[in-house]
Amino acid sequence: MAIFTPASRLTRPLIRMALAALPLGLSLLFTVAIVVLVGAPPLAVLQRMLDGAFGDEVRRGDVVAAWVPLTLCSLGLLLTFTAGLWNIGIEGQIVLGAIGATWAVRTFPGLPAPVLLPLVLLGAALFGAAWGWLVGALKVYGNVHEIFGGLGLNFVAMGLTNYLIFGPWSQPGRATVSGTEPYPPDAWLPTLEPLRVSPVAVALTLLVLLLIYVSLRGTTWGLQLKAIGHNLRSAFLLGIRTQRQMLLAFALCGACAGLAGAVQTTVTYHRLIPSISSGYGYLAILVALLSAFRAVWVAPIAFLFAALSMGSRPLQIELNLDSSLGGVIQGVLVLLVVLTQGLRGIGNPSADRD
Repeated sequence: MAIFTPASRLTRPLIRMALAALPLGLSLLFTVAIVVLVGAPPLAVLQRMLDGAFGDEVRRGDVVAAWVPLTLCSLGLLLTFTAGLWNIGIEGQIVLGAIGATWAVRTFPGLPAPVLLPLVLLGAALFGAAWGWLVGALKVYGNVHEIFGGLGLNFVAMGLTNYLIFGPWSQPGRATVSGTEPYPPDAWLPTLEPLRVSPVAVALTLLVLLLIYVSLRGTTWGLQLKAIGHNLRSAFLLGIRTQRQMLLAFALCGACAGLAGAVQTTVTYHRLIPSISSGYGYLAILVALLSAFRAVWVAPIAFLFAALSMGSRPLQIELNLDSSLGGVIQGVLVLLVVLTQGLRGIGNPSADRD
């Protein structure tokens, strides 16, 4: 039997804090070693990255603009990860959301913005939800692992996008990699000029954050998802409709990703383009892992990742370093955090989460 003394009560929180800070410190040391190895000054790299992310109002706005779709996708992944489901197909769900938004714009032309924009967001959410549900259906009814089903549907989504851009939805008289015709201004979410930040998109993201936090922490449904993630068979024997809840988790995750696709089309690009997802789906997986599947940590971690992504862009021009350095930092950080969690016995998607 363990005996807890006042000293142990003091040292245990300190140990937990040290374990939490260890991955960040090691990732920074690893990044510094890479920078020194290629002959670049570490302090200059840090300064350029800070300037690239926060140097002026426009750059700070770009960080927030990247934060919105990344956070939406990360929040959606919490639902499937809580149920022990690895929704790698979220990239395709972003793409289908963008397709759904474009379909709504083309189907309801001439409507005023207060009517058209809700239809665009609804169309994106429904298309993304349908694509997410399809990943779940392949697993539940076809016994196809969600990783393989999701990856396969990602390629289908990208192929469908290219077909639409170069086929039925091509610009009149020409087909171009620049995408479809621009949306009419009534289909643009309002932004804070000269920034690419939409207050509506930010508010929508915060609302989704609140809903998912409450759902996972304070509802019977959230408890059922956790039970499924801990032990699928035991959850079924307890009377939980496991297949139904798994499909619902995939669909709601897809709806969140679909909204991210709508933000990409209505705020950032104002059209459907071939690479509309911008890799936010895969990056969101790292955010979800780094958050230990806790909704309260998703927003700040997604902001850190958005800042790293935006801040690394000037490196190639100013220091002749590839802009993927930001991705290296993100990947190493997540790897070290997951390793630390694994050593502590909580590094798996079925662990107890908020």
